[in-house]
Amino acid sequence: MNAIRYTIVPKNAAAHLFEVSLTVAAPDRSGQRFMLPVWIPGSYMIREFARNIVTLQAFNAAGRKIAVEKTDKHAWATAPHDGPITLRYEVYGWDMSVRAAHLDEDIGFFNGSSVFLAVEGQADAPCVVDIQKPAGAQFAKWRVATALPEARGTKRYGFGKYEAPNYDALIDHPVTLGEFALGSFDAHGAQHDIVISGRVSALDMRRLEVDLKRVCEAQIALFEPRTKKAPVARYVFMTVAVADGYGGLEHRASTALICNRADLPVTGRPDMTEGYRTYLGLCSHEYFHTWNVKRIKPAAFAPYDLSQENYTSLLWLFEGFTSYYDDLMLVRSGVINVTEYFALLGKTIGGVLRGSGRLKQTVAESSFDAWVKYYRQDENAANAIVSYYQKGSLIALAFDLSIRTQTAGKKSLDDVMRLLWQRYGRDFYDGKARGIEESEVEALFAEATGADLKKIFRDGVHGTRDLPLEALLEPFGITLAADIATNGTSGKPSLGARVRNGADCVLAAVHENSAAQKAGLSAGDVLVAIDGLRVTGSNLDTLLSRYLPGAKVEIHAFRRDELRVTQAKLDAPEVSRYVLSIADKRGASKPHRERWLNG
Repeated sequence: MNAIRYTIVPKNAAAHLFEVSLTVAAPDRSGQRFMLPVWIPGSYMIREFARNIVTLQAFNAAGRKIAVEKTDKHAWATAPHDGPITLRYEVYGWDMSVRAAHLDEDIGFFNGSSVFLAVEGQADAPCVVDIQKPAGAQFAKWRVATALPEARGTKRYGFGKYEAPNYDALIDHPVTLGEFALGSFDAHGAQHDIVISGRVSALDMRRLEVDLKRVCEAQIALFEPRTKKAPVARYVFMTVAVADGYGGLEHRASTALICNRADLPVTGRPDMTEGYRTYLGLCSHEYFHTWNVKRIKPAAFAPYDLSQENYTSLLWLFEGFTSYYDDLMLVRSGVINVTEYFALLGKTIGGVLRGSGRLKQTVAESSFDAWVKYYRQDENAANAIVSYYQKGSLIALAFDLSIRTQTAGKKSLDDVMRLLWQRYGRDFYDGKARGIEESEVEALFAEATGADLKKIFRDGVHGTRDLPLEALLEPFGITLAADIATNGTSGKPSLGARVRNGADCVLAAVHENSAAQKAGLSAGDVLVAIDGLRVTGSNLDTLLSRYLPGAKVEIHAFRRDELRVTQAKLDAPEVSRYVLSIADKRGASKPHRERWLNG
């Protein structure tokens, strides 16, 4: 089959325009149809990337224009034509995220799903993309970072031609352009590169290499304990460092990340900051996806239909379990200690139990509704939905602890992940692609462990009951208790509302049955005074700390341009996190606890 040939060049950085061309050697003679994806795998929301195509023209082999028309929101078709066709089009790139395309004088970045049109009927054709250097002396030091294999004659990190076996592979390798810091390490025989774009000073790349090597090797050993063979020959961590940002998106041999530049490690400062720990957790999360969702997939994603939503009720398994293992692999690899891991786990538990949406929506329903609820959250989200990330990670914890207890430590959730890998993931890109059906999941857990997990599936996955984490942790010598911030001898009272960042005290969300809701306050209201004292976006907690829970206060607030006066009876302190403590440091529970935390 003839290769589809693409060329992409940063045409005008000031205008944020890429110019893309693609040539089809053997198009459909009756009229060739082209389509741009409407979403990107890993981010479950219709994003309509075609809206960023500014101009589009079609040409024959002689360079003469041929007719092309847009047939729907994301597709174009040429008039009947015999012979090669070339499309040439411009793409606007001004999305500084991990999902689409961005171009300015400092950084270029794109995901193939937002810039490369698919050729209908030729999805399995090999693809060659020529990534060209932008014109101008200011771009003289720009390089290319991608996990796409280089074509003959192209040097790694150089401009030139790159290859993909098909369209799915082409759009699963994001590309970073520009000047960047570069690090590298070997993890069980596989090369891993670190690319840091953006303005970062005193970056401790060596520390980043050492820490990520430990995390990557721990994950490789989890899935392949005997061979320790990585699923890829080369992997690339690509990060854009900004003043304020956080996010990641998984790909089959790389990940695109965005982080606060202050979160990156600094030379000469060996302490583990909260920001750096967060960044390592993000890297760990996306790397775990190399197995879990990029190769082990739900049946609904094998293959992806990028023209519309792909519904599955299994995101709790693919995102939630990944969220469990991301921090667990940090402690197992020794990058963080047990105390730090318990703090992260306690924060997750508090986050789940704080929202009343967990009592109304199951994680299976949350997974299915990701397209219209989780990725489109409004001010009532905490009262209406549950996160398949956060609660999914606690369900993974519940499965893991239950399996270990029932089997006296002989089996664990690791065995489930390994069976999923062996049966569905290891050979996924070798022509044996099949995703797991939703009806197969529970039986696979039983096969892998021999444990009775029906109650967790019933109550945790398909029900809305809170997980019995305190009882599950007890055999491991760990206690669980609410952590309430205190003011003197009494807990600080709460309005039960979340406030937006800013000078004004604007309510971003009001929790169900809270003091604020009972007082008639709503999201969007601007609090201006409590008992006659001015409220700002920064002093609300200070004002509330003067009262005891149950105290009544008078609140003045604006809703739109109307002043409202109401009375509120303050709630008990909110529990934002839980504390996990080791109660049995030397007893019979110690070996079980160490096997869990040490892998």
